[in-house]
Amino acid sequence: MSMHTRIATRITRAARHWRHREDGSATIEFAILFPAFIMIFLSSVELGMITLRHAMLERGMDMAVRNIRLGTGTAPQHSEIKAEICEFAGVIPGCATTLRLEMVPVDLRNAVNVPTDVDCVDTSEEVHPVRTFVNGQENELMILRACVKFDPIFPTTGLGKQLRTDGAGQAALVVSSAFVQEPD
Repeated sequence: MSMHTRIATRITRAARHWRHREDGSATIEFAILFPAFIMIFLSSVELGMITLRHAMLERGMDMAVRNIRLGTGTAPQHSEIKAEICEFAGVIPGCATTLRLEMVPVDLRNAVNVPTDVDCVDTSEEVHPVRTFVNGQENELMILRACVKFDPIFPTTGLGKQLRTDGAGQAALVVSSAFVQEPD
């Protein structure tokens, strides 16, 4: 038997022995599954925070609209409503600077659709004035829409990566409410 044949035989035996060993199989499974588990975990944390912020924004909007409805004879201004929503919402970071309100009267006899594009603050662009904010008359149906921007917790992973963001990397939460201004 030549030297090359003996070396080839030894290599073949070693390869067979190595192939049948099961050492390290858990490491391979861990390396494959760990990133998926981490992505699911980070996405669930992101979703939990988004849900909490959205629920608190809805609560803030409901409480502010309730105060508008019950405040007969007063016409609250944009800054007052914005401050109330932020105060009632509580857990939205930067609410006072990233919240944008839109209030539009709706005529029940002449159906006019409220614009579907939501006006939000984009901190990467120059400041734009309030889009539409009209105080309603007595017994007039009003649509109040609020948009607040937030920074995703994990913007490069899982759900945070899938969110639609603006130039500053912020995503939007939008809530709306309808109410009728009570008469004096």
